[in-house]
Amino acid sequence: MIKEIQTRVTPKDASSDELLIKLLCKQNGIDPRAVKAIRVLKRSIDARQRAILINIKAALYIQEEPKDEPFVKIEFKDVREARQAIIVGAGPAGLFAALRLIELGVKPIIVERGKNVRDRKKDLAQISREHRVNPESNYSFGEGGAGAYSDGKLYTRSKKRGSVDRILNLLCQFGADTSILADAHPHIGTDKLPAVIENIREEIKARGGEVHFETKMTDLILADNQVKGIVTEDGRTFDGPVILATGHSARDVYHLLKEKGIRIEPKGIAVGVRLEHPQKLIDQIQYHNKEGRGEYLPAAEYSFVTQVEGRGVYSFCMCPGGVVVPAASGPNQIVVNGMSSSSRGSRWANSGMVVEIHPDDLPDYSQYEELAMMRFQEDLEYQCYLNGNSKQTAPAQRMLDFVEGRLSCNLPESSYAPGLVSSPLHFWMPEFISKRLREGFKIFGKSAKGFLTNEALMIGVETRTSAPVRIPRDRENLQHPDIQGLFPCGEGAGFAGGIVSAAIDGENCAEKLISTVNY
Repeated sequence: MIKEIQTRVTPKDASSDELLIKLLCKQNGIDPRAVKAIRVLKRSIDARQRAILINIKAALYIQEEPKDEPFVKIEFKDVREARQAIIVGAGPAGLFAALRLIELGVKPIIVERGKNVRDRKKDLAQISREHRVNPESNYSFGEGGAGAYSDGKLYTRSKKRGSVDRILNLLCQFGADTSILADAHPHIGTDKLPAVIENIREEIKARGGEVHFETKMTDLILADNQVKGIVTEDGRTFDGPVILATGHSARDVYHLLKEKGIRIEPKGIAVGVRLEHPQKLIDQIQYHNKEGRGEYLPAAEYSFVTQVEGRGVYSFCMCPGGVVVPAASGPNQIVVNGMSSSSRGSRWANSGMVVEIHPDDLPDYSQYEELAMMRFQEDLEYQCYLNGNSKQTAPAQRMLDFVEGRLSCNLPESSYAPGLVSSPLHFWMPEFISKRLREGFKIFGKSAKGFLTNEALMIGVETRTSAPVRIPRDRENLQHPDIQGLFPCGEGAGFAGGIVSAAIDGENCAEKLISTVNY
């Protein structure tokens, strides 16, 4: 017999299966000797009161063993002899599009400008050690996309676009810990996600798909307003309809589309800084305890949002127990991001703290038309680079100093490996950003006592929260409205915002490609 139970337990009782079984059996009059296994189905932390509790939904297996995996396994077809489709980009949108094509009997040909997920690590280390950015292999470009080395968070609000559970099940099938099926805010971790990505790639290849690394698309083959294929930098051509899943930092792709007269649109973005606190301080604030999180609770998270002068100010991509990383995708840029390992064990917590920006906020960039927001990104990243001494050292300022408009005479220890330079962010960042950040910080400091502090460090700049361009598509068939056979997809097209939502969008585009192109 399987008995499902919902309850609230202490962090200690939730810390091990043995303790949880003992408690659930006591609460429900069950002989613990009869329980053969437990499977936690849902788990979340309730930290609204001083007494922290864990919400648990669990299945007790009484006098029987579990007969199946905790996830649903999907079978994939052999597509060696099938018709093919081209996928540009091997991020989550591209990889999950490929899996869905295979499942439905179409051969995917993936072309990825960057390196495989393991070889990328050497280029990432080079950014911190030598302050050199490989424009084709960095935190944005390469197998796994921007999410591969940017924390592996799987929480999404995009539940109406497709099945989140299906994506999480697939990740488990390829090696992710099954805890992601239960946790309210699932997270794989930067240390474990590369192996999952490799397993997905090997499955694609084993079923007859192709994956070409260090293969950069430089042109689309068009005829009669229809995509016939792509051309790569080395002169090769690949024929077929195209799922364009190039990510939010492939600026050359936006230029290519504009030059070819393919319609694109400017899109609102959010811009700001990485804000880094000591993790112990965030634990004290969120768990209402001066001792921090104690033995049984995880590193605490936070989420803040407010409105200042008609624009949103909010935390983004919060990384408990994480580090701040240099995320530039080319020379003469400073861009920062955050990531965490699966243990979330560092001494710091960080998040993007950003201000919403609309195209009409930038009248000085109107001459750049569709690329106005992108050009603003580029200019701000270059200005940040100059203020960081023209290396990957990043300009930084203590949080309270920023709010009160003074230069920080010294900086606290930070996780940012390339190094920091004290800089007056309040002075050189655009006023419409810095003013809203200041007011937002004051509001957040009132709602979370201790959050607004000079122990916290602002590191500039966070600009890659989303794509600065939208590649339009028909709502019904997800095809570009003017170009048959072109399926703009994922974050780079402006239709997703994270690993899971991009993966869902990849699957949706694969399905529409098959139905629209009559596969």
